[in-house]
Amino acid sequence: AVVSTQSTGIGGSSKPTIISQGNRFIAPDDINSKQITKREYATENQWKTWNWRSDRDLMMNGAFFIPSGEDLAHNFTRFQVIKSKPGTFVTRLTRYAGALDCTKGKPC
Repeated sequence: AVVSTQSTGIGGSSKPTIISQGNRFIAPDDINSKQITKREYATENQWKTWNWRSDRDLMMNGAFFIPSGEDLAHNFTRFQVIKSKPGTFVTRLTRYAGALDCTKGKPC
């Protein structure tokens, strides 16, 4: 996925587990809008226990991800995790993505 945002790319509350894999985050030029993570309704002491990880994401234009919680690598077996491609593959993987050219009343 390509995420270009003026504020937050990933956000959450109520102790979510977030594993961002193979995404491309493009930060805006505003120096105050480079962080792509946002924890809502929690103090830093609380959200530091939430499991948030970035794996093979591509951070562009100064975008940054603040990880928290414990290392998740040991909590999943290889059968529970889908291996991602790195964020550098986003353009290649989405080059033919877009709206379908469909006509009403005909198969698309």
